Parts: sequence; structure tokens; C-alpha cells
Amino acid sequence: MGVPVEIENIPPKGWGVRHTQTILLFFGMLLAFTMRVNMSMAIVDMTSNNTAIANETNVENIDMTNSDMASENITSASTEANKGVHFDWDLQQQSMILSSFFWGYVVLQVPGGELAKRLGGKLLITISVAVNSLISLVLPISAQIGDWKFVIFWRVLQGLTQAFVYPSMHHLVSQWIPLEEKGRLSTIIYAGGQLGIALQLIASGFLATAWGWQAIFYTNGVLGLAWTLAYCFLGSQSPEASKRIAKEELSYIQTSLGRVGEQKKYPTPYKKIALCLPFWAAVIAHCGQNWGFFTLMTEMPTYMKEVLHFNLAKNGILSSLPYLAMFLLSFPMGILTDLIIRRNWLSVSNTRKLFNSIGLWGPALALVGLALAPSHIDWLPVVMLVISVGINAGQYTGFMLISIDLAPNFSSNLMGISNFFANVISIIAPLVCGVIVHDKTDPQEWHKVFYLASGIYFFTNLFFILFTTSEQQSWNEPDIDMDVETRSRQKSSSLH
Repeated sequence: MGVPVEIENIPPKGWGVRHTQTILLFFGMLLAFTMRVNMSMAIVDMTSNNTAIANETNVENIDMTNSDMASENITSASTEANKGVHFDWDLQQQSMILSSFFWGYVVLQVPGGELAKRLGGKLLITISVAVNSLISLVLPISAQIGDWKFVIFWRVLQGLTQAFVYPSMHHLVSQWIPLEEKGRLSTIIYAGGQLGIALQLIASGFLATAWGWQAIFYTNGVLGLAWTLAYCFLGSQSPEASKRIAKEELSYIQTSLGRVGEQKKYPTPYKKIALCLPFWAAVIAHCGQNWGFFTLMTEMPTYMKEVLHFNLAKNGILSSLPYLAMFLLSFPMGILTDLIIRRNWLSVSNTRKLFNSIGLWGPALALVGLALAPSHIDWLPVVMLVISVGINAGQYTGFMLISIDLAPNFSSNLMGISNFFANVISIIAPLVCGVIVHDKTDPQEWHKVFYLASGIYFFTNLFFILFTTSEQQSWNEPDIDMDVETRSRQKSSSLH
């Protein structure tokens, strides 16, 4: 008899359909994030000189930060360029507008995960980007007709539909990306969000100055609809559903992901998920990442202005550097992840733990560095901020992929649950900072914020290291899991 030989799963040469899907999803993520944060830049010019909101309130996460960062870059737009359209919104109304996106965003995370599993990622991500694009086109006119109340209505609706983004992306990644390429291709997709923020920061000032704040929304809307049309034509729910994929590439993906025959749809095993410690370890890491990241990004502009007397909002390019650093560093980390797994230097589980540690413990050290940075070296905190946000890219091949590793059939559900808790944390973190810091000019009070965030980074990642795994769970395929449980009960009864 012959000896079975394990044949390496070699990817087909050249550009494949999976690469096309990766690029399409990258731009989908990029555009989703530009429309997530466009209001934080536009509101500065929409309210004329009333731009102090980001330093006066700490009730929101990334939108608040971008409003502060972009203020000087956008307020140069003239009244003539804005066609005389300004709004007399007070600070409370501006706060409600900026936070309203996340009212809807948090609510539909868990349902969004279930819908992605049932309906598929393609439909939901298409709906998300298309609806956000249409709203971007009508929002300027709606603001003039219905004032701030109409704006809040549209922002809540944008948040509700963007709740589908991450669960949909996770579902599509679980369908399209082979294990051998998961590090670099999934990183490309998710890094699109950071590039979207950076580009919005850079472009908003130019658009507002040249054509008025309305151009910010119109540009996002037109580009979003163009992507929607392209994705409807070129995008596909899965390799099996694609009409353009070659047999060699289809076989390569199916072999890598262990998919044979027709794919079944299973009811979501919520009880098993609730009892899965490795998953909750990833959720805790996600929450820790959001606490540290949003503390860093929402409070740094205020800290630099009030304590270091350095305004990070000098220009849009400087404001975008942390996001650009995270975007650029994500690629070498994704490539290294695939290299380590392919050459068996570390197991998949340990590789995830390694890069998650880089993504969380790196910023933890940077936060301590920010607290200890001499106040007379004004460029050092900026460098520390850029490094700390940039190295956070390790998360893309850390906890972000655990849901797909544990249960690819339910990856969208797991991501929805994880993103729900993490976004609640991202709202709470700036509020806690507001409780700690009473005097914004006192460095000692800020140091408490940095040390707290650093400690949360450290201990949440430690929990992740101790209790997570990338081993696929038996409940990923309930039929097999039920067979195992049945045999176990039969064996137990035979012993009595």
C-alpha cells in the first residue's frame, strides 16, 4: 500500500478573484469611515466660529477628536465659499449631533451579526455604504430645512446601517480569505478604515475652502455610490457564488478553509458562545483596545494644547499622521503574520497573541512615555502619539481574527457581540477622563488618565494571552458537535 503524502496547498499564480474582493472591501471600509467622521470636520465650518466643542465636552469618541484636530484646517473657509450657510448651534446641540451616529451604531451590532450570517455579508455591506452615501447627499439640504434635528435623524440612521460594516466584513473575510493569506489580506481590508480617517482629515479643509462645507458630504456621497455600483457588479458573497473565479482558485480557497460540498446554515448557538472563554478573552482585549485607543485619540489634542501648549490641529496632514502610521504599519504586520504561520515558527494561537501584544502593550508603554515626556520638548509627545497609534495596528492580526478562527460559520455573530461591548467602552472612556481631569492644565491629573489606560491595555491583553486560542470550536458545526454529545451520553449510559 502507498503511504499518504500531505500535499502543500499552493496558491494559484497571478491576480485572483479573492484579490479583487479584498480591494473592493478595502475601499468599502475606507468610504464607510470617511462618512463616519465627515460630520466632525464639517461641523466646524457649519457653525462658523463656534468650534470649541471638542475641548469643552468629553462625551464622544473619535468624532470629537477629529473635530478638534481639524478645526484650524477648516475654519479658513470663507463665508462666501460656504454660500453664507451657517447654523447657530450651541455646544449641547453640537454634542448631540456628533454623538448621534453612535446611538444607532451600538444598538444594531448584535442584530447586525445575525443578519450577516443569514443574509450574507455582500447584501449588508452594500446597503450600509449605499444608505450612508445617499444620506451624505441629502444631509446639507436637510440641515437647511430641518436644522439640527434633521441632522441628528440622518446621523442616527447612518449609525444604524454602519452597524453592519464589521459583522459583514468578518463574514466576507471568513468566506474569501485563505488561512495562508489571512494576515495580509484581512489587514488590507480593515486598514482601509484608518486611511479613510486620514484622507478625510486631509481633504476636508481643502474641500470646505474651495466649495464650502457642503462639498465634504457631496464628495463622500458620490464616491460611495460609485463604489456601490462597482461592488454590485464585481463583488460576490463567497467563492462558491462567484461566476468569475477559476476552478484552481476555488479549490485553493476551499482546501485552505476546509469547505467541502454545499455550505450549510446553522442556527446560532448563543449558549455555546456565552460559555466560550477564548471568545470572551478576545472581547475583553477588544474592550481594552478601545479604551486605550479612544482615550489616546480623544484626549491627546486637549492635553497637548492645555499642558504642552502645542496645538495638534496646525494642519490636516499633521492631524492625519497617527492614522497614516497605523495604516502603513498594518502591512508589515500582516505579512509577518502569514510568514510566521506558513513557516511554522509559531502556532496560529501564539501568532495571534504575539501581534495582539504588540498592538496593546506597545501603546501601553507609549502612554507611560507620554506621561513622563518632558514638557519643554514639544515634538516628543507628537512622536509618541504617532508611534502608539501606529503600533496599534497589531490588533488587526490579533483579537480581530480570533472570531474567524474560533467559528468561521458564526464569525459575524461573534464580531457583532464583541463590537457592541467595545463601542460601549469607547463611549465610557472619555467620560471617565472627564471625571478624573478637573483642571485641564494640570499635568498630574492627565498622568492618572494615561496610567489608567496603560493598565487597562496591559491587563486586558494579559487575559487575552492566558485564555484565548485559535482552535476551531466544535460548535462551529453543530451537526458534528451533536454527534459527539450523543456518543458521549451513550457511552455514559452504558457504564451504568
